[in-house]
Amino acid sequence: MAASMVQYVVVRSDLLHTLKWPTGAIIAQACHACTAVLHTFHSDPNVQQYTSDLDHMHKVVLEAKDEDSVRKLSDKLQEDNIDHKLWIEQPENIPTCLASKPYPKEQIQKYFKKFKLFK
Repeated sequence: MAASMVQYVVVRSDLLHTLKWPTGAIIAQACHACTAVLHTFHSDPNVQQYTSDLDHMHKVVLEAKDEDSVRKLSDKLQEDNIDHKLWIEQPENIPTCLASKPYPKEQIQKYFKKFKLFK
């Protein structure tokens, strides 16, 4: 059942390619955002279903080109009542990553179609 649910993770690629953040720091941003969104919505039925079979969770990790594009995505998701977490790294106060709450793929895939897989 959990296989029909998907969690989208969108990481700013400019952190790696332009700002030269270490790869481990980039991975940590995605981990922070995923942990935060699952904790925030832990009692949500989608999260309960998604985490009911830990060996079959499905995540799609995509890249946003910069801060503006990840903020625009967050604004659109908020406007359409799609639960997510925009991770703001502290103390720098920099938005680095966005993670959606798990949803059925057909329900949220349209919001993420313009983003490519993270490289």
